[in-house]
Amino acid sequence: MRRTALAALCLTAATTLALTGCQSDQSGRSGKDKADGKARSSSPSSSPSKAKEPFAGLTGGEIADRAVEATTGASSLRMKGDVPDDGSGGTIEIDMALNKQGECAGTMSVGGQGKADLIKVGDTVYMKYDEAFLRAQSKGEKKSDVDAAVALLAGKWTKMSAKGEDAKEIAGFCDLDTVLGDADDVDSDSSRGKTTTVDGTPAIVLHEQDGKERYTLYVATEGKPYLLRVDSASASDPGTLTFSEYDEPVPAQKPSGEILDLDALGA
Repeated sequence: MRRTALAALCLTAATTLALTGCQSDQSGRSGKDKADGKARSSSPSSSPSKAKEPFAGLTGGEIADRAVEATTGASSLRMKGDVPDDGSGGTIEIDMALNKQGECAGTMSVGGQGKADLIKVGDTVYMKYDEAFLRAQSKGEKKSDVDAAVALLAGKWTKMSAKGEDAKEIAGFCDLDTVLGDADDVDSDSSRGKTTTVDGTPAIVLHEQDGKERYTLYVATEGKPYLLRVDSASASDPGTLTFSEYDEPVPAQKPSGEILDLDALGA
């Protein structure tokens, strides 16, 4: 069975997020508020335009392959949406800008319970969690231990070496090549759909199927054929991811103020 382009992108992102979203030990995520700011609506809207047909003469599979090539060729992007978390059985909500230099800045939440921020600059991972996130990720642990962790970490920036055991999986998520690494060289079976817009950007809808899994792909029809949105209708892995801010600088900067060094604490 040929693995579809859309499935490759979805599964790669979901797998990587699952690695970073469920680390319930001493470390959490952290991020820059830029990715937490106003997000434009990503809901596609039908376009009444009767302009010339985009991607004339190309099959859906050929369009999908071009989208994968353009998307994986970008130097940076912003990824936002929700994906299943196999560890908890819930959902990971993500809003993250990342690039091929391994920098990232954004936020994530597991099951809508609190928020964790993540920034990676150079070889350092900076994280900040709120109390709700810490308590949600510490269920089943002794109350005294959870209270101590909340008192130590809640609302405070922390840092760890990106090369350490506790941070290397998180650091891997910040590398765009790693996140989308399985999405290239894909032979797609996509079928063409209607034209529409995503956040005001003209797009074409593609439909993909990988076994029982079904996906809808939105590809930009102006400029480079970037992937704009992925919808999964899978019963086991439902979710939506939007992709934007291609090739724009990632707002990854060391947080200001006091930073708690988890490596020095031996956490």
